Amino acid sequence: MRRRPSVLLTGAAAVLIGVSVAASSAQVNTSSADASPQRVTLLSADPNAVPDAPVLTPLPEKPPDAIVGLDVRAQQAAADAAKKGADIGFTLLDRKTGRTFSGGDGGAFPIASVSKLFIADDLLLQVAKGQRQLTPQERQAFDVMLRSSDDNPAEIFWSESGGSDVISRVSARYGLSGTSAPYDGHWWNTMSTTADLVRYYSMLLDGAGGLPPQQAAVILSDLSASTPTGLDGYPQRFGIPDGLFGEPVAVKQGWMPGWNGNDWLHMSTGVIGPDRRFVIAIGSLQPVDDATARSTMTQAIQTMFPGGRI
Repeated sequence: MRRRPSVLLTGAAAVLIGVSVAASSAQVNTSSADASPQRVTLLSADPNAVPDAPVLTPLPEKPPDAIVGLDVRAQQAAADAAKKGADIGFTLLDRKTGRTFSGGDGGAFPIASVSKLFIADDLLLQVAKGQRQLTPQERQAFDVMLRSSDDNPAEIFWSESGGSDVISRVSARYGLSGTSAPYDGHWWNTMSTTADLVRYYSMLLDGAGGLPPQQAAVILSDLSASTPTGLDGYPQRFGIPDGLFGEPVAVKQGWMPGWNGNDWLHMSTGVIGPDRRFVIAIGSLQPVDDATARSTMTQAIQTMFPGGRI
């Protein structure tokens, strides 16, 4: 991945969350086979006899809130990252309840290969409108672009679709107020926020962004088949995939070296759970080697969501 001009991403994740915890209740039922039981006195009773235990019939227990305690764990994740010299920004959407939780300064930053989502979305809308078709070779390249983060088809589709106009069109359709076209015309320098990326995923899932369900399914299918390494050999299971190993995920990752001289920028974004209930976007900036930076991001997710589940 190419080196880029210096951009600072700051902020520590601190999440304000309202939670509800379900409590279980039970009722006691007793029964007797004799409607007129024989009277038993202390004198006639066997002092060593063990009385029958009452039958407990608990009422159905409401499942606990899936994100109880996330506020505390997110603060801990941010503190741990800060000790390692990393800044992390974070947004989570619970699509079932509509609640959004975020941490960090919320500012825009270059999103590297995550911008391939926008390239793919714009291209598939052209296909849906009959403005162009994809040859079998182009469709294969499209899949590799999303699954293995191949830069070559991204360059081609970006250029053929008008370059920075892609970002303008997608931002307008999805209402991404914090997203803007790259200052230098290169797709990898597209600017966005974790909040905008979560909004994009949510609207992609419910069709509110204008991409028909059939085309949206193509993107999500490719993200669900994300490969362990990128086409360039870079490991791309950091963050969400390794942190939430107990959940089905559909992810798009991004990474760039050389920020502020020796910082690594990493992005992990995607849809979590069998019912696609949760959407997450997390970014990290850390002045260390790439393996350490990836580990820091994965550890942040694991701290927020212990046990590899959300």
